[in-house]
Amino acid sequence: MTSKVQESFRQSSAVIWQLAVDRGFHKKLEAAAGRCIRAVRRGRKILTFGNGGSAADAQHFACELVGRFERERRAIPAIALNTNVSVLTSIGNDYGYDRVFERQVEAQGRRGDVVVAISTSGKSENVNRALRLAKKMGLYRIGLTGKTGGSMARLVELELRIPSVSTPRTQEAQITAIHILCDLIETAFAKKR
Repeated sequence: MTSKVQESFRQSSAVIWQLAVDRGFHKKLEAAAGRCIRAVRRGRKILTFGNGGSAADAQHFACELVGRFERERRAIPAIALNTNVSVLTSIGNDYGYDRVFERQVEAQGRRGDVVVAISTSGKSENVNRALRLAKKMGLYRIGLTGKTGGSMARLVELELRIPSVSTPRTQEAQITAIHILCDLIETAFAKKR
């Protein structure tokens, strides 16, 4: 078991380190944060969503923005579209699971909002349908992906791709990227000391 634990830490830290030295990825994180900051300053909001572990990450991202990450500042409008069980199950039942995020983007999204879609494979049809609609509606689209980026890579304006084929390692790096985004966004709205 000790060797398994050590190997998991080694793999995880290798992916994180690869991103830590990738200036291109840093620029994309800064650009993503900048888009979110500009949208909020213009009275817009951030919509985020994903399935499974990515749903948990979307919920985590939204809660850090609405609540507090590390510093005091105003609440930042962010909604995780995968958290309302009644909405998800009613849309899933009436329209099919492929439309659970698309229908909510239609209801909640406004031109100038930012969508942050999360998927390790980039192949989730419900995520990709929502991104297609978001494009038509004039929402800026950011995607956190892994592996090859899947078809999602072509549906976003800014892709934050984790360089890993392992779902656990991708998710670990995605939450690190999300925390960095939270820090950058929060810094723009934090009270000056």
